[in-house]
Amino acid sequence: MEKIRFLCAVLLMGQFLSCKDSVNGTRVHLEQQVVEPEPSVAQVKKRLESLGFKTFEYRDEKTKDTILMQQYFMAFLKSGPNRSQSKAEADSLQALHLAHLGRMYEEGYADISGPFTDNGDIRGITIYNVPTQEMADSLANMDPMVKSGRLAIEIHPWWAAKGFKLR
Repeated sequence: MEKIRFLCAVLLMGQFLSCKDSVNGTRVHLEQQVVEPEPSVAQVKKRLESLGFKTFEYRDEKTKDTILMQQYFMAFLKSGPNRSQSKAEADSLQALHLAHLGRMYEEGYADISGPFTDNGDIRGITIYNVPTQEMADSLANMDPMVKSGRLAIEIHPWWAAKGFKLR
């Protein structure tokens, strides 16, 4: 009986130490909960500009918020001049292409990539989160599909608000 009471006490203690966060319902350990303050727009702008990114800010008249805009680079992946690969070669290049895009995302150089499905000349896009067009061009041209000539790259500067997400 003592062992059962002890186990119940341990289980209850575990429930006490692991509670639901009232904000988002995730389980957290009370002794590990540390809330970092969100950096201010000025702090984010200063950090980005110290890394070579171009930024500007404006005031949203509706919300009265200061919106920080950052320059990104949108790479259009277009049909390249060499599309004569065998199916096996094209499949291998596709796997290497996806690995390249995954690595760009994991290393923080690209924020989003995806194909177009209308079978037009523009096959897909990647949005590079780097300070210069030269850097975006260099990273995009490392793609095995581009190196093989199956895809070609066209890059344009593009501005977006920091912190806004796709929906």
